[in-house]
Amino acid sequence: METNEAAACFGVLAQETRLKLIRHLAARGPSGAAAGELAVALQTAPSTLSFHLGVLEQAGLVRSTRQGRHIIYAVRFVGLRALLSFLTETCCAGRPELCGDLHRLLPDDLDDQTAMQPAFNVLFICTRNSARSIMAEVILQKMSRGKFSAYSAGARPAAKPMPDVIDRLSSFGHEVTTLRSKSWREFATPEAPRMDFIITLCDTADGEACPDLGDRPITATWLFPDPAKFSGKAVERIALLNQLYGSIWRRLEVFVNLPFASLERSALNARVGELGDSGKFVT
Repeated sequence: METNEAAACFGVLAQETRLKLIRHLAARGPSGAAAGELAVALQTAPSTLSFHLGVLEQAGLVRSTRQGRHIIYAVRFVGLRALLSFLTETCCAGRPELCGDLHRLLPDDLDDQTAMQPAFNVLFICTRNSARSIMAEVILQKMSRGKFSAYSAGARPAAKPMPDVIDRLSSFGHEVTTLRSKSWREFATPEAPRMDFIITLCDTADGEACPDLGDRPITATWLFPDPAKFSGKAVERIALLNQLYGSIWRRLEVFVNLPFASLERSALNARVGELGDSGKFVT
C-alpha cells in the first residue's frame, strides 16, 4: 500500500459512523450484515448509512453482494490487513515480528476470493433483552466463523442492557459498543433479515410473548437463570454471571456443531429442542 492510499483510508475511517460500521462488520465476519440490520444497530437513517457504506466500499475497506432482496456488506479484511501492514512494515528497524502480535490482529485466511456465504440467522428472545439474549447473541457471533448471524430482542425490552452484563462481555473480549435492548417487532418488518432459528431463553410462563415471524424458523426454548435475580455482593454476582456465560457458551458450542447439512428439518428441530432439555443437557 502506498502512502497516499493509506492516508485516504485513514481519512475515511476518521469519522464516527464509519468507524462504528467497520467495528460492527468486523464482528460479523465474512457473512457480513444486511444494510437494514446495520441501520438498526447503529440507529442511523438508511440514506445516511448508505452514503457511509459507499465511502468505505470505494476505499476498499468494505465489499457488498446481493442476496435475494438484501444487500449484504462485509469487511474486506485484505484491505484492513494492508493498512495494518503499512503501519508496521518499518517497525523495529524493519523487523515487524518484534512488534508482538500485531500481525495476528486480523484473520489471515480471508481474501477477496472468499465468497460471502449466506449464514443461518438466529434470533435469541428474552423478555427484557438485557442479559441472557444479549450474551447469546455476542457469543454465537464470536464462535460462528461466518456460519451464523446472531440477533437478540425482547417482548418488553429494557431501556438498555444490564451494565454488569456489558462489563462481563467486554472483559471477555466481545465488541459491546453497538449492543442495545430492542423489541422483537424490529424483526417482523419486510426489511428485517428472515430468521432460521428463534430460541427463547426465559420461561414463557413469565409473560414472554413469542413473535410471529412466519413458519420458516425452527423454534426452541433453552431456559437459563435470570441475572436480574442474582443477589449477593459484587464479587458473587460476577461469579454467577461468569457461570451463566459459560453455560450459554457450552450450549451454543453444541448447537454450532450440529450436522445441519445432513439433518432433515424435523430431526434438526428435535435436536435443537433437546438442547433446552435440562434432563439431557448439563450446563
